[in-house]
Amino acid sequence: MPPCSRLFALSLLLTAGSQVYAASSVDLTVKGIITPTACTPNLSGMGVVDYGKISVSDLHPDLITELPATSLQMTVTCEAPTLFALKGIDNSTGSIDPYNYYGLGMIGDKNIGSYHLMLTNPIADGAPATHIASADGDSWKNNEDNVWPVVFLAAFSDQPGGPLWAPSPIQALSTDLVISPLISPTRSLNVRDELPFNGSATLEVKYL
Repeated sequence: MPPCSRLFALSLLLTAGSQVYAASSVDLTVKGIITPTACTPNLSGMGVVDYGKISVSDLHPDLITELPATSLQMTVTCEAPTLFALKGIDNSTGSIDPYNYYGLGMIGDKNIGSYHLMLTNPIADGAPATHIASADGDSWKNNEDNVWPVVFLAAFSDQPGGPLWAPSPIQALSTDLVISPLISPTRSLNVRDELPFNGSATLEVKYL
């Protein structure tokens, strides 16, 4: 083989070997931020809303029935002013509805119903605040209807008005958490025996 041909062959082998090596590895990055402050959320009534027994005759057979809304007091207390948001996790994910409300469980393959949450009358460090929402934790908007879907983070701002909303550092937050259950049409549920509905959600503080 002429010298130039040997050099070309060696160059190809080295290049191929380099490509195989690069494709056989991947980087892993583990990172985070340890915050010096901690925040503790709390719900009145131990976080339980109990509607007791409801007669099927009080529910609509062909339309969704909205049960009376119930309000709990939610507080978040931090050791110092802290940037945080609230994240809702639906523990009944199998029955989550298309509008990203929280689920009330299943009977067979049917959703018993859902419930939506609202955050109203927020007070941050003694002053009225605005409920804002974000899908990604970066861009925020004024949540004018106060509904808190599963997929959105909720935070609070003491800004007098937009257009660029952002969470404010808060040490003591209080807000009404309004729970509004919706029961599916009973004809689709085929209720023959007592049918318990049991929504479960975890509300956590997410540090920003």
